[in-house]
Amino acid sequence: MKKIAFGVSLIVLILSCNVYALEEVSQRLKDREHSIRDIIDKVAAPLEKEISVVEKTKHMFKEGKVSGQIKVLHSGYYVDGTENQYATAVGGQLKYELAEYNGFNAAVEFSTAHDIGFATGEENRHNGEISSQDGSYTELSQAYINYTNGKLNFRAGRQLIDTPLADSDDIRIISNTFEAYTLSYEDEEVSFFGGLLTKWQGTDAGLSPQNHWSDTGEDGTFFGGLSYADKFIDTSVWYYDISKDNDPNSATLNVANTSLYIDFSLHIAFSKDYAFHASTQYVDQRESDNSGIESSIYGAMVEFIVFEDLALSSAYNWSEKQALRGSFSGFGGGALYTNMDSMIIDVITLDRDAQAVVAGLTYTHDDFGLMYAYGDFKGRENSLGVKEHIVEQNIGFEYMPNKNLTIGALYVLNEDNKNSGSNGGDWENIRVLLLYKF
Repeated sequence: MKKIAFGVSLIVLILSCNVYALEEVSQRLKDREHSIRDIIDKVAAPLEKEISVVEKTKHMFKEGKVSGQIKVLHSGYYVDGTENQYATAVGGQLKYELAEYNGFNAAVEFSTAHDIGFATGEENRHNGEISSQDGSYTELSQAYINYTNGKLNFRAGRQLIDTPLADSDDIRIISNTFEAYTLSYEDEEVSFFGGLLTKWQGTDAGLSPQNHWSDTGEDGTFFGGLSYADKFIDTSVWYYDISKDNDPNSATLNVANTSLYIDFSLHIAFSKDYAFHASTQYVDQRESDNSGIESSIYGAMVEFIVFEDLALSSAYNWSEKQALRGSFSGFGGGALYTNMDSMIIDVITLDRDAQAVVAGLTYTHDDFGLMYAYGDFKGRENSLGVKEHIVEQNIGFEYMPNKNLTIGALYVLNEDNKNSGSNGGDWENIRVLLLYKF
């Protein structure tokens, strides 16, 4: 009997260890970036430093943390029959955050980008997407006061935000940041995040030399999201109310709508070497103030991971036709699974049914990473009988010898098969990034 009891105990122990190991694999799988846009975005994401807690106000400065990034980025566009546009810029972010005292702390951050003259095109050959058309951009990108009480957190001021329809989008030198009031609550598995966005700046806001900060609506954008996550499941529901915007300098003029976003993800580890990820999403947008934004978009994505080194993924989005109406992916890169470096389904949803299919492959080995993605975006006939068909390919390389230093490159090929001029027509973009985080 003792031998039987010992044998049963041993089997239970082995099974328990195996379940624990699979839970750990599922957790790592959950923490991966799955869509192509997220993979590109993460390369330049800032390091997060833990904030110290002090017992005296004078120690808030002494125990404050300095962090930031130094970036050198080259980006060149090549189009047949026209002048090539290119620029090379140096810049980044510098942030100082006070330690926490009685739940309070604060932070400031400056972001800057400056073209390097000898490596940047002049006049018609200048690429203004990195440092603005003036060749330089500097802004107080974050400046906030923060209060924490247990699991509750309130933040007011300029801040970094990452939600489905408002995000940082770290694909160039200047990340998107927002003037906002936000409230969050985080438990072990359930979390809430919501508030009011009033303005935003950054790459997706246009890097306007005259007006760095654009409105997110005349009355701003109210939003809220509820999320649940464990090692195997992620699900969230978000709601955004984007008010009208009469500012002629706004990067998001006439996008007023209410948006409901829902997603669900499942992470399964078959063994320590093989895993599977599946997600579904739904976006429902309803027009307000005659903005022309109204859509219903459905999405799905699957990903197979082998030895945590090789991942094969496929994503699909479908947008139903709304007469003379289109869709809006939000303030940033957007959350749709088929969003690529440049192309998103929003470009072709106006007044037509549209679909996007993206297949991707990522491979990592030691300090090296490779990525390839092929996206096919098709729009059926609109009321004028015009169709759309755009193909984008992304090829990426990353070398990261340590957590601070990254060398990366990305090649983007955009093909307009219907010659409609959508998304800029036919062009190629080559970007090379040298990044140091501290």
